[in-house]
Amino acid sequence: MQDKEDEQVLTLIEEFLAARAARKPSPHTLQAYRRDLVAVAQLVAEGATPPLPLDMLMITALTPRVLRTAFARFATPRAAASVYRAWSAWNSFFTFLVADGFVAGNPMSAVDRPSAPIPQPKPLRGEDTPEQLLEAVSRDDQRQRHPWPERDVAVLALALCAGLRLSELLALRVASITGRPGERRVEVSGKGGRPRVVPIEPELDEVLNGYLDSRRRRFGAQTVRPDSALLVDRHGEPMRRGGLQYLVESCYRRAGITDRVPRGAQLHALRHTFATRLAEDGANASEIMRLLGHVSLATSQHYIEVTASQQRAAVRANRTNRALGRLLGGATAGADEA
Repeated sequence: MQDKEDEQVLTLIEEFLAARAARKPSPHTLQAYRRDLVAVAQLVAEGATPPLPLDMLMITALTPRVLRTAFARFATPRAAASVYRAWSAWNSFFTFLVADGFVAGNPMSAVDRPSAPIPQPKPLRGEDTPEQLLEAVSRDDQRQRHPWPERDVAVLALALCAGLRLSELLALRVASITGRPGERRVEVSGKGGRPRVVPIEPELDEVLNGYLDSRRRRFGAQTVRPDSALLVDRHGEPMRRGGLQYLVESCYRRAGITDRVPRGAQLHALRHTFATRLAEDGANASEIMRLLGHVSLATSQHYIEVTASQQRAAVRANRTNRALGRLLGGATAGADEA
């Protein structure tokens, strides 16, 4: 084992993040790792006797007892999902340290964590909301400074009809749309670099062609090369994360449906709407798993279970069922009196 007495925690965190970067995670994922690792390390440094500056915290200070105390403090103001995510980050961090010989073992088994949260689907609310959104955004809105309805509809349609994540949308190239007419598909670089192929129906193909035609008119044919980013901003530059998020939020406002977007979902609500409608229309968990690029079949199965629960609730709310309940209630009362 390497000499670890003078190994600073912050230095090792950066080495860990550099190693993770080789797996090509999204920048958001790396930022979340850094944020959780530094936050708990800061609590350890503050709890030392005497308290230490964070850059003076050494790896030898991270004992099971110290980590339990730090995580207890970390958990107090946070939701269970946030605590679980931080625990997972630290578990991965120590797995890396053990593999590289900085520590003899992983102390995280001695630190309690909440159960893994089951992510709840957050589709757009309202039966016809996706259609209303697409219709509203497809119209020219003179209140916009730089209207580009063809591009905006293409963004929404790729999320609603192909279930793409934000990072997957940003990674698309013009050449990602492949295949002959009638057999078109989009080749996606998914989460963790896992590739998948999603079929494109003629309607989405037409939307994408219309967008690319409008892009040629705006910026010239030379800007639509196969290796060019598929989605660009009003200057013809590749869209970035913040710009894409803002675009989707502005589309919600233009359509007047902000009250139907689950809190914290934003663009992901479009992907969840795609998955939920797949389940409603009879797709099985394996099909949903392949189309959305899920790692676990259980994640895909959850859409089916939630959809079944929603369908049961809808049937329960049916006015005829309520009337039948009143009728049966009256019949029971009459029988009691007899």
